[in-house]
Amino acid sequence: MGHVRAFAVTVLALATLGVPAGLVWSLIAPRAPYALTGEGPVLADPATQSLIAADGWYAVITGALALVCAVVAWNLAGTRRLEVLLGLAAGGGLAAFVTYWVGTTFTLGAVTVEAQALGPGVKVVAGALELTAKGVLVTWPLLAVGMFGIMEAVVAYRESPLRRPYGEIERL
Repeated sequence: MGHVRAFAVTVLALATLGVPAGLVWSLIAPRAPYALTGEGPVLADPATQSLIAADGWYAVITGALALVCAVVAWNLAGTRRLEVLLGLAAGGGLAAFVTYWVGTTFTLGAVTVEAQALGPGVKVVAGALELTAKGVLVTWPLLAVGMFGIMEAVVAYRESPLRRPYGEIERL
């Protein structure tokens, strides 16, 4: 039962962290400018970097949290390392989705945008926060599992009897 508990606690802890991560992403990520036209909203400035910047902020926020979660999880795992590692993978995926959902659902921060001059009478509004590169959704689980693995490898190397320098003879 302790195995399931370690896994479940890890998944739930990470999923819970997705809520503030999504709010922070919504607060600081820029929105793309859209012009309201007769045909509907169109991207006001095709050269805008806002779409890429939103993806970048998502990756930075979730990546930083993934590294912190991995270090904390590794230190708290004790003898339940495999369960916690699997929890980091599953919980990281769930947290990434929760972050995306919260960030795109709730609008926080300034929603003013800038665009090139479009002419008189054209209203420019901030678009909804969105990910254009869906691949950043794997940032959280990938970095969390990777960092956990690196920490485990370093400790295993330090404790390995094979680490002795070449030529050293074991005394009986």
